[in-house]
Amino acid sequence: MHSPLTATQITVTVISAFALVALLGLPAIRLLRKLGARQRVRDDGPQRHLGKAGTPTMGGVLIIGVALLVAAGGEWWVGGRLGLPMITLLAVTAAFSSIGLVDDWRMISLGRSLGLRARYKLLLQLIVSVSFVYALTGERALAAIVSDQPDLTLPGPAWTIFWVIAIAATSNAVNLADGLDGLATGLCAIAAAGFAVLGLLLGDQQTAVLALALCGACVAFLAFNLHPAKVFMGDVGSLALGGALGAMAARLGQPVALLGLCLIPFIEELSVIAQVISFKTTGKRVLKMSPLHHHFELSGWSEQRVVTTFWAVGAVAAAVVVAVAITKI
Repeated sequence: MHSPLTATQITVTVISAFALVALLGLPAIRLLRKLGARQRVRDDGPQRHLGKAGTPTMGGVLIIGVALLVAAGGEWWVGGRLGLPMITLLAVTAAFSSIGLVDDWRMISLGRSLGLRARYKLLLQLIVSVSFVYALTGERALAAIVSDQPDLTLPGPAWTIFWVIAIAATSNAVNLADGLDGLATGLCAIAAAGFAVLGLLLGDQQTAVLALALCGACVAFLAFNLHPAKVFMGDVGSLALGGALGAMAARLGQPVALLGLCLIPFIEELSVIAQVISFKTTGKRVLKMSPLHHHFELSGWSEQRVVTTFWAVGAVAAAVVVAVAITKI
């Protein structure tokens, strides 16, 4: 068991991730341009989005790469070694990022706005989620044996099924929220900050370190991703960020906190589901366009207004989650 993180360790973790993304941002954008990693825009989306075509994408490689590096280094610094809990968190984040990488690259190489077919992407997400939850269950079983508490209650089938679905759903939710400049990046920074606080309060240093690294990386990425964006994170970033947030919630055993910290992405996801169900059953749309941020755009809101409003709601929800957690611990 690691000793609690010190203020210095917390600060260094956040600043290291922030500084690396800030320093590598422009070189990464130039490299993405050279590789031809440019955004394709849907013809049926808001017309003002057509101007975003050609913007470098796959910038999430920088966010995730830096966060994984800093989190691994932070774990080593704090505990003197890279333990199984951190390895599983890093592995699930990298796995979701790999799915996004394939998705993005297919989109770029085929010259279209869609990459992997939805069912194949979902299947891969579920496989990764099952693997992580299985590893987490095994880790807790091992901990029970090592601590000489073989009768310690271990997660049952319902817990397993719930978290498999929750992790995959969170990955998709963040992916759907990544439709406006800076929207998903800011929401993930807020959610990661919330999980960092929860990890510190609950004594889970691995979750706290990864969350701090993700928060620092996302905040720095905003310098390049705010309107007008110089680079998009792509699925390589959004799928990984969502998967990491879901995995951290599973580690902490905090389903309600996951809902609160990722409130806006889940609302975005539900808006898509509601739109599809309504159109297939009644032939009518409940929104002008889904996800929800497009509905507000088509209702006359500027892109910046939608983003700042959604950030504000996400920040309030995160503050409530943290406040409740503090009162209970």
